[in-house]
Amino acid sequence: MKLVFIYGPPAVGKLTVAEELSKITRYKLFHNHLTFDLVDSLFPYGSKNFGKMNTQIRLILFEEAAMKNVNLIFTYCYSNPSDNSFVKEVLKKVSKYKGKVCFVQLLCNNKEPYKRVKHKKRKKYGKLTKVDGFKKSIKKWNLLSSIPFVKSFNIDNTKISPKKIAQMIKSHYKL
Repeated sequence: MKLVFIYGPPAVGKLTVAEELSKITRYKLFHNHLTFDLVDSLFPYGSKNFGKMNTQIRLILFEEAAMKNVNLIFTYCYSNPSDNSFVKEVLKKVSKYKGKVCFVQLLCNNKEPYKRVKHKKRKKYGKLTKVDGFKKSIKKWNLLSSIPFVKSFNIDNTKISPKKIAQMIKSHYKL
């Protein structure tokens, strides 16, 4: 089992790249808002139960996918250092069944996310859609950081198409 773990700040193109990668690899797409929206429907974002339930559901799904050899692509906004325990648990669940986690960090220049954050597709998933909210999130959660204890394939996607990035990821990790 391979889990392609695509992370980066809001509006960097994680879901768009993941959709393209899913098309060319036939890996299942498990994007961040699938569980985020599910849990938020019962426990409001920011509550203690929200974080706990969101993490538990994701880890159960990762472990089951690893056990059944289901390849996945996951999108995530990594916050350093608060998300380190989650990432370590993902590694533990996947490696327990001899799976591999392939980390991809997407970044783009400082101004590009200001354009992308306003895109109408983002509303569909309840994503951040305001430049002010984007700026506050980046600062508050340290969302531009690489995961310090894993090796990531880092891609600046400012001027590269999602299709090309998907091909780069597929080639780099031999998917």
